[in-house]
Amino acid sequence: MTPLLIPMPGNSALADELSSSFPCQILSPQLHRFPDDEVRVTMLGDFSGRDVHVLCSLERPDDKILPIVFIAELARELGARRVGLIAPYLAYMRQDIRFNPGEAISSRPFARLLSRNFDWLITVDPHLHRYKSLCEIYSIRTHVVHAAPALARWISANVPTPILIGPDGESAQWVSEVAGDCTAPYTVMRKVRHGDRTVDVEFADTAKLSGRTPVLVDDIISSGQTMLSAIRALERQSTSAPVCLGVHGVFAGTAYDELVRSGARVLSTNTIGHPSNAVSLGSELATALITFQASL
Repeated sequence: MTPLLIPMPGNSALADELSSSFPCQILSPQLHRFPDDEVRVTMLGDFSGRDVHVLCSLERPDDKILPIVFIAELARELGARRVGLIAPYLAYMRQDIRFNPGEAISSRPFARLLSRNFDWLITVDPHLHRYKSLCEIYSIRTHVVHAAPALARWISANVPTPILIGPDGESAQWVSEVAGDCTAPYTVMRKVRHGDRTVDVEFADTAKLSGRTPVLVDDIISSGQTMLSAIRALERQSTSAPVCLGVHGVFAGTAYDELVRSGARVLSTNTIGHPSNAVSLGSELATALITFQASL
């Protein structure tokens, strides 16, 4: 039977892209917020024996988790065969260790919550730093779509003589993969974080910058402070205005405006809907979904 694709609010554009390559029926849920901020979920359609794919990017996740859990439960009550989650951005991955006494390692209970309510998960480049793979914390089948090839294609088509720059050591895995795909040199900066919004960075190798357009590449742009520090470091090297390219453009608070005011060109993929979206991963997600669906 034709699968159902259920896009949560803010995910409709990506749902349309997916449906152009992945045969499915799009069914938008009805969400009603009561005055006390509780949510009522309504879905009208034929669920009997069908696979259901919930599409919800999980930036700012706390207001989204209960609605998608309610949708998964309701889909099963209405006869769905399986219920999977397509979360282009997967939240709660960065707290993968107890950094200070008494802190919750939130990636683990979050993974257990999703694993209890969904049969499988597809995501794009989760923040795997201390975990080697999602299977370390998720008990359901998972599939990771990699953005590097799409980023490399965009850079090759739009940036002459680029040098790719990782703003910190954690970005090395992303920037090296993208650089390899577009055959460009790369370097990684050294970062010292003093707090959520205070970061210092410095270059280990400035010789590589000469005559090239700097492209700062990172998996997540959240507060933007690491990118801003990198931009200031590039200004001290008198380079041309950089391109800031993020896989997941969270852009907390005024981060996007601050980056634009710095003179950088700020771009992201469409894992999170945002005016900066320049690199679409719709076809990559559709291909992954078709392959994954065939293996279920």
